[in-house]
Amino acid sequence: MNGDFIDALHEIEKEKGISKEIIFDALESALISSYKKNFGSAQNVLVEMNRETGEVKVYATKDVVENVENPYLEISLEEAKEKNENYQLEDVVRIEITPKDFGRIAAQTAKQVVIQRIKDAERDVIFDEFINRENEIITGQIQRISKNNVYIDLGKTEGILPPAEQMEGEEYNQGDRLKLIILEVKKTTKGPQIILSRANTSLVKRLFELEVPEINEGIVEIFSISREAGSRTKIGVYSKDPEVDPLGACVGFKGSRVKAIVDELNGEKIDIVIWSKDIEEFIANSLSPSKVVKVIVNEKEKSAIVVVPDYQLSLAIGKEGQNARLAAKLTNWKIDIKSESQFNEFQ
Repeated sequence: MNGDFIDALHEIEKEKGISKEIIFDALESALISSYKKNFGSAQNVLVEMNRETGEVKVYATKDVVENVENPYLEISLEEAKEKNENYQLEDVVRIEITPKDFGRIAAQTAKQVVIQRIKDAERDVIFDEFINRENEIITGQIQRISKNNVYIDLGKTEGILPPAEQMEGEEYNQGDRLKLIILEVKKTTKGPQIILSRANTSLVKRLFELEVPEINEGIVEIFSISREAGSRTKIGVYSKDPEVDPLGACVGFKGSRVKAIVDELNGEKIDIVIWSKDIEEFIANSLSPSKVVKVIVNEKEKSAIVVVPDYQLSLAIGKEGQNARLAAKLTNWKIDIKSESQFNEFQ
């Protein structure tokens, strides 16, 4: 071990962001194992590496005792005091036992340890970076597709878009660039596993934050989102500033802002709904694009009967009940939709 090795560690620290101390600690632990493997393991051993020169020294550590029972692990007080007058009972004495050719073993071990430690530390750096970014939006390129899992190149690492987090009806091809949500970051034996999503409602939220400055600045706020990924989303918004129209802010000039989000989501329909403290008004708005004649609410059961014009009943319910379902999710109320003629009969 020499100055070149120390210089190499400096470079690794600079380029990979891996602390030299981490490598030194790992190396010292590995050298203890190497020593025991090559020279026997009956004694307690400590290895120290000089941080400036790379010089390696091996020490046997022994407990200071009155009567020695195991000479490999213990030393008498009398013998310890011969080495240093200050030693007392229960102290630990270090005796240098560095073998002559230990430098060669150390060099071989160092190479293996440094390579492994670089891998481990890079994984840790990646994990630490991404664990703090859960629920953030990220752009990545499709690297490969295997067993319905889509693997996304995120630069320093790879993320996985599992089938459950893919948008229904969306095609994925190698080389495509996508915006995704970092759903979860797990630590595994093979390194960090980054689970991505295109189906999560957070993706819509983050896209609106990117496209609508008023949302990013906190002037317009998102109250709730309900989504059936790949098909349709409803987003409830309101403005803290009476001068700012939340619907206009989200739609943008000639629909430019919402169009950018719809394009990113491959044509997924987006209904922007004005939130209101008046639950009747909010429920009526949530059934957009259908017109609503009246809303009768039951506060206790958090349920509502919504009356719509006869010719708009199918529009209010939506294909396979989707519009009604999304409205119920958006408002968190049970919604029973009736046409005017049905309501008259019901009464």
